[in-house]
Amino acid sequence: MKFTIITHVSHIESSNQYYGYAPYIREMNIWLKYVDEVIIVAPLETKETTAIDIPYRHDIINFRKVPQFNFTNVGNVLSSVFKLPVITSSIFKAMKDADHIHLRCPGNMGLIGCLVQILFPGKIKTAKYAGNWDSKSTQPWTYRLQKYILNNTFLTKNIQVLVYGEWDNQSKNIKSFFTATYSRLEKEIVQKQDFEENVKFVFVGSLVVGKNPIYAIKMVEQLIIKGKKAVLNIYGEGIERRVLEQYIWDNQLENSIFLRGNQGKEVIKKAYQESHFVILPSRSEGWPKAIAEGMFWGCIPVASRVSCVPFMLDYGSRGVLLEMNLQKDADEISKMLSDEKTFLDKSRLAIKWSQCYTTDVFETEIKKLLSK
Repeated sequence: MKFTIITHVSHIESSNQYYGYAPYIREMNIWLKYVDEVIIVAPLETKETTAIDIPYRHDIINFRKVPQFNFTNVGNVLSSVFKLPVITSSIFKAMKDADHIHLRCPGNMGLIGCLVQILFPGKIKTAKYAGNWDSKSTQPWTYRLQKYILNNTFLTKNIQVLVYGEWDNQSKNIKSFFTATYSRLEKEIVQKQDFEENVKFVFVGSLVVGKNPIYAIKMVEQLIIKGKKAVLNIYGEGIERRVLEQYIWDNQLENSIFLRGNQGKEVIKKAYQESHFVILPSRSEGWPKAIAEGMFWGCIPVASRVSCVPFMLDYGSRGVLLEMNLQKDADEISKMLSDEKTFLDKSRLAIKWSQCYTTDVFETEIKKLLSK
């Protein structure tokens, strides 16, 4: 099978291998176990790899480089107009050569891919929509257009669109799905330390406004003000780092809030195992891996009510759904710190749910998709 991937994920070429963002590549390597040849249409950068970049694992990769583009302002729109013919042509040729077309959405490349795939109604396709599929959420027009095209059985045929969560009034194209990080063999019992020494929180994600790391810091700060021995470890990098550093400095939180930067899978895994809570007050999500990963290791998830997060937390029975009111949210956490039984019950429920979604189960479902 010749498998064509259309993605906005930026790649790096090093030592005749193609690297990209680890969670994405790790997932794609599962898909690639069951294909003979891979065609990738994506941006390619010239820079050094980092701790969160890993390579594809496949012997036959045909990488077709396209330029970066976006529609965020007038200048970028004008620049993109000149790039679109080259990008569209590359996507069209790659789809023509494919036995199976795989779209990664939402994103700018996903948008062009959604439009071009209309010309190939007979080709077998899958699309992974990694964003929020909730039609009631506020989203960019480019995202809404991609959702409309993918959900429309007249425009888009022979496709299975993998989305996070269960949603009403969907076409036959739409399939509720999930993602996974850990295997069945990695399951183990983690004994959490009591709260006497420290209450440990962990945040894993990009340091950008959308992920809202400043709210995580302020919430832990509120717990400290209440007299709790709270610690927050933040893993990730992004343009908000300096803002966070300044806030930590200004509020004398250097002994409680730690910016750990980008780290590899094993470091993050240990952080989850040693933490009591995983926090993600994000403004938009698909299936937040940080939440599912933390739950796998017994962390109680503390997350905003976006996308399928309420489902993941069983509407609060196995986690805390944030009200996005610092005082109320801090009070809710504080109450749980005074009730060890509630903490342990939620922790056990989090483990039981998350450990159903292993990479073994994920791989079985991918094999089914590729066999159709």
